Formats: sequence, C-alpha cells, structure tokens
Amino acid sequence: MRIAWFSPFPPARTGIAGYSSDALAALDDPGLTIDPVGEGDAHDFVWRHKRAPYDLVVYQLGNSSWHDFIWGYLFRYPGLVVLHDARLHHARAAQLLRARRVDDYRREFAYDHPDAAEAASDYAVEDLRGSGYYRWPMTRALVSSARLVAVHNDFVAQELRERHPNAHVERIRLGTPARTPSPGARERIRLELNIAPGSIAFVMFGLVTAEKRIEPILRALGTLKTRGIDAHLLIAGGHGGVDLEALVAASGVADRVHVAGYVPDERVADYLSAGDVSLSLRWPTAEETSASWVESLAAAKPTIVTALPHTAHVPSSVAVAIDLLDEDAALLAAMSRLAGDRALRETLGKAGHEYWKKEHHVSLMADDYRRVIARAAGLPAPDGAGLPEHLTADYSARSTSIARDIGVNL
Repeated sequence: MRIAWFSPFPPARTGIAGYSSDALAALDDPGLTIDPVGEGDAHDFVWRHKRAPYDLVVYQLGNSSWHDFIWGYLFRYPGLVVLHDARLHHARAAQLLRARRVDDYRREFAYDHPDAAEAASDYAVEDLRGSGYYRWPMTRALVSSARLVAVHNDFVAQELRERHPNAHVERIRLGTPARTPSPGARERIRLELNIAPGSIAFVMFGLVTAEKRIEPILRALGTLKTRGIDAHLLIAGGHGGVDLEALVAASGVADRVHVAGYVPDERVADYLSAGDVSLSLRWPTAEETSASWVESLAAAKPTIVTALPHTAHVPSSVAVAIDLLDEDAALLAAMSRLAGDRALRETLGKAGHEYWKKEHHVSLMADDYRRVIARAAGLPAPDGAGLPEHLTADYSARSTSIARDIGVNL
C-alpha cells in the first residue's frame, strides 16, 4: 500500500510525538510504502498522485500555523485525518484572516457551526482574544469530508461520533519510544543551569503558552520560596503567545526559574532527567493528549496534570490531578507535597512508567496506525456535497483556460 503522509515536520525532526519520525519509524512495514509530504514539497504531491495514485493520504493536523499548508489538500484528496487537537479554530481563523479571506472564513464558520449566531464569527474577524475560540472548534467540514478521522483519546472520539453520527472515528494511542539520558546528563544540566544537587526541580517541557498555566505555576513557586522550600522551575521548550521574560521578571522568583529554550529530540531525555517533577497543565484546552506528558511518563517522572474530562480515565496512582475550580491552592498543595516526599515521587514515577508501557508505548501507536490505515483505505471518499465552495475549488480555471488557448489540454 502506498501512502502519502502529510506532516508539518520532516521525518528527521518532529519534537511532537506521533506526527512523523516516531510513527514512521514504528511503521517500518514491508507492506507499506510511505512518502512523507512536508510544507516544502507538498506542491509535488499533486502531480505524483496523478501519475501514480496513492492508496491513502494521511494528514497530521493540529491547532497550529505549522499545519496551514495541509488545508489546501484535505478536501480535494480525502483521506485519514489524524486530529492532534479537537479544536482548530485558532489556527484556521488566523490562516484565513491573515490572507484577508474574511468572506471565506465567515462561510466556513457558518458551515461548521450552523447553530451559532451570525455575529459569532465577528469574534475572530475583530481580532478579539481569549478563550472564546475554544467554544467553536471548526472541525465539521474536515470531519464530514474525511474517509476516517483518528484522535488520541476515547473521550474525544465519542464526542466526535455524537456530533457527527455519519463519520468514521477511531482512536490511535499517542506513543513515544523509550528515551535514555546520556551518562551524567542530570548533573551536567543542573550544573549548567545553576540548580543545586539537593534542590527540587519542577520541569515544564514543550512549547510554553498561557494555556500551559505558566502564571499559576510561577505563583506557586513564589509561595514555595517564601516557605523556605528550595524549589526551582526548569522550562525546556520555546514559547509562543506569552512574554515569558516579563512574566518571570515580575514573578519574584527569577532566581529560581531556568529557561533552556528549544530542546532537540535527541536531548529530551537529558533535560527530563534533570527535573524531579513534571508539570503538564492545560486550560483552556483543545482536548489534546499531551505529548510532553507522555514523554514524562516514559522518563518515569512524577507528573502534575489538570483534571479534565478527556483525561478522567487516567488513574490517580499515575498522576496528581489539579481541580481547576481551586487551581492555585491545589497546585500549591501538589507541588509542596511532592517537593517534600521523595518516596511519593518515586512511587508516582514508577506507576507512570508502567502506564506508559501499557498505554503509550510507540509500538502500541504503530499497531493502532496499521489497523486504522487498513480501515481508512477501504472506505469510500465522501462526496463533499454542501461544503463551502472555497474548500473544494482547485483554483485551476485560469491556468486551464490559458493552456487551452495555446493548444494544451490538461
């Protein structure tokens, strides 16, 4: 079976589990020929597919501008859509409005959310900020036009089935491979960042945004400092949408915050080894399954997460869950308890690692991909009836007309 695999990252580098390198490596199968399609070479897909049609097109899609190039192919070449986020409004609105396609955005929003008030699209058009985007996920068009949609947890799968009863929806577990830190990594990185050997280091891993709850975390760290607890925060990842430098400067704990910046895949295990507790908080949420949380489980790190409907299945023995209704107090209590209880940290870390082996090992993700790919390849493409015209048009009329005038039939 020949597969075109649309992903925002090349196979050699992803930074996000499941998108490309981890999944492709695990899918090393003689029965599958997979051609990666990135932003730089996506234009070649059309003629390649026309010359030798692919059996299936796989789209890795998330709520990020990294995925903008994929939208031009989703509806013309229906396939398997792997949704890493169940909310796409932020990125889709930004893409269309950045290109001044206001009317296209309004039409697409109206199709995706026919029950919303006509003025609801003004939220994005007027460049308003905040959590309102999460109210309207903007996924109906792509779900109704895909052969099959796959997501990373059962809660989201059931939500999509209820919302789109005619759609085919499956779960693909988000998996990561085992990663081993290099010898002496913990001591070396803590020395580089000036974190004393006996200090407790909380680690935030991945892209730092307001949704990762950086401000409550800094407040909790400040309280721990006033209580005389030698706690530090290690931030390993880039940041977007927040002025991290300003937040840290205003927090009163700048001497306890260590920003490592972007960490390449091959050094993920090293930086996780330098931490004692991993913080993987989310709110508002796009109902994503956190890859950084899964990486932390694989590294046997105790984790603190936000209690959310789509993570309710995670046993309390695996992670400490924070109630959003009392976030500051609950987060402070969890950080304080884990900072002072080494035995609890070890117990949670071991339980998390066992949970990773049973639920999130990369081999499990590969098994799910094989099953879902086989099913998607056997399903017909939806006819796309009723979709907004800008989603199905191939915009070739002018070039076809010019070619016809010079005697070339396309």
